[in-house]
Amino acid sequence: QVQLVESGGGLVQAGDSLRLSCVATGRTLSNYAMAWFLQAPGKGRECVATISWSGGRTNYADSVKGRFTVSRDDAKNTVYLQMVSLKPEDTAVYYCAAGRHYGLHVGYDYWGQGTQVTVSS
Repeated sequence: QVQLVESGGGLVQAGDSLRLSCVATGRTLSNYAMAWFLQAPGKGRECVATISWSGGRTNYADSVKGRFTVSRDDAKNTVYLQMVSLKPEDTAVYYCAAGRHYGLHVGYDYWGQGTQVTVSS
């Protein structure tokens, strides 16, 4: 079992930056591909960033490409999502997830509880 805990969300203004963190306990993250999802009010959960086991590959949804960067520090069992140039439409609950397969459109096995990001205009 892997337990994931996100942090770093908050209320910011359009154009600001935030860095989300996801700390894992239970098992080492180096065994897993990791992803960040967002769920906006009234919408489904969408994968916006993913990183492979080694960190050598990343992939992003078009909506965040060039603004969001996913990274991992396996020594700290932590995955990050650096977000810059935030827009009001980025407002959502952000979840990190761990799984055996890498990709934006694959299933993930373990989920955090989410952290709220609100971007005001």
